[in-house]
Amino acid sequence: MTATSSAAGPVDWDVAARLAARAVRPGPTGPRAELEDLVAGLRAAAGPAAEHAARVTGLAALDGRDPAEVSRVLVVDRSGWARANVRMFEVMTAPLAAPRPDGSPPRGSSRPARLAGAAQVGAVLGVLSGKVLGQFDPYTPPAGAADDARGEGRLLLVAPNVLHLERKLGVDPGDFRLWVSLHEQTHALQFAAAPWLADHLRERSAALLGDVAGQGEETFARMLSTLGRVLADDEASILDALTPEQRAVVDEVGAVMSLLEGHADVAMDAVGRTVVPSVREIRRKFEARRDAQARSRGPESVLRRLLGMDAKLAQYRDGAVFVRAVRSRVGLTGLNAVFADRAHLPTAAEIADPGAWVRRVHG
Repeated sequence: MTATSSAAGPVDWDVAARLAARAVRPGPTGPRAELEDLVAGLRAAAGPAAEHAARVTGLAALDGRDPAEVSRVLVVDRSGWARANVRMFEVMTAPLAAPRPDGSPPRGSSRPARLAGAAQVGAVLGVLSGKVLGQFDPYTPPAGAADDARGEGRLLLVAPNVLHLERKLGVDPGDFRLWVSLHEQTHALQFAAAPWLADHLRERSAALLGDVAGQGEETFARMLSTLGRVLADDEASILDALTPEQRAVVDEVGAVMSLLEGHADVAMDAVGRTVVPSVREIRRKFEARRDAQARSRGPESVLRRLLGMDAKLAQYRDGAVFVRAVRSRVGLTGLNAVFADRAHLPTAAEIADPGAWVRRVHG
C-alpha cells in the first residue's frame, strides 16, 4: 500500500485488504506435486498464449514490445487476487483522495464513510475471489514504481479457481490453462496496442465514483432501497440506485468492457484445435455452466445481481457478437481500428448494432 492509503479518499484500503483476506474461502487442495504442476503449467502457458493471441487478433504493442513482454505474469491464490485488486482499486481511485480545489478534505473521506467503503470492498472481493480465473490489470505499476508509471500490466492467474473449474468440467488441464491464458493475454495486447485505454477507463470510472461519493447519504438511501428489492428477488439490480447521469457513464464504460471481453472471448477460440485440441469441448462445457448459473434462483441469483455478474456475462456475449459482426464486414484490420483512437470506441447502442459502428468509423 502507499503511504497515504489510510489518510484520505473514500475507502480505507488497508482495512479493505484485511477484510477481503478474511472473507476469502479456501480453495481446492491436492497433492503437493499436483499443485506445483498447476502453478508451473499456468506460468508455462502464458508466454505461448501471448504469441497466439497476437497472431489471431493482429494486435501489436504500440511501442514494439514482443507479445510475451506486454504483461507481468503472476500466478496467485485467492487471497493474493483479493489483495491485488485492493491495490488496483486504490491506484484507480487515487484522484479521489486529493483535497478539493478549496482545500477541504475529499468527499466521502470521513472515518465512518471510509470504513463502510472498506467493508463493502472487502466483502465483494472476498466473494469474487472464488470465481475469477484470470484478470489483466493495466493500472497497477510494478512494486517500487510511481503510481503513474507506465509499462506492462499485471496478468493474474488464479490457480485454485483454474484447478476447481478444470476438475468440475472434466477438461484437459493443459488445454484449459492455455485457453484461460489466451483470454487474459488478449487483454494485455488490447492495452498495449492502445496505451491511452487504461487512462480513459480510469478517468471515466473515477468520475463516476467521485459523483457517487459526493452525493453521500442520498446515494446511500437509494442503494438501501434497491438492495431491499434485490433481496426480494424482483429482478432489480443495484445499478437501479444510480441517477440517469451516472447510468450514462456506466453504459459508456460497459460498452468498452463488452468490446474488450467479447474480443478476448473470440480470440481464445480463434486459435483453433491445432493450438488447443479440445477447444470446442472446453467452450461447450464452459457455456453450459454459464447458462446453468444464469438460470439459478434463490440466494445465488441474488448474489449474482448484487455483484453485477449477470451483466458481466452479457458483456462477454454481446461483445463477442459485435466483434464477429464487425470482422465479417470490414475484416481484422477494420475491427482493430477500434483500438486506434478513443473516438472509435463503440457506444452501448453500437454494441447492439455493429453496423452503426462500421458506418460511423469506416463510412
